Amino acid sequence: MSDSNLPGPELLKTVLDPLLEDFQHWFTRSRHLLETEELSFMSHQEQSDLLLRVKQAQDELSTAKMLFNATDKQVGIDMATLMPWHELVTECWNVAMRFRQGREV
Repeated sequence: MSDSNLPGPELLKTVLDPLLEDFQHWFTRSRHLLETEELSFMSHQEQSDLLLRVKQAQDELSTAKMLFNATDKQVGIDMATLMPWHELVTECWNVAMRFRQGREV
């Protein structure tokens, strides 16, 4: 008898796979910004710390994607893992938006 609270393999492939790709996309963009631009509204230390957190998240994401793919996309990822990535992406979006606004002035 299957547990109806567990997501099915197709749901995982449909939802989790694109979500992981989105995280990869935004972490890559954020890393590029943090590595190539000097952000006047952040101290050097703040920018370095954010870059370090993005790099750590990329490493975690790579590991999660490898495990997800190694299990033929049959296992999920705990929300306790996903939420910090989501919060980090949101923080990076805010930094990028502030950077773009500063360039438009």
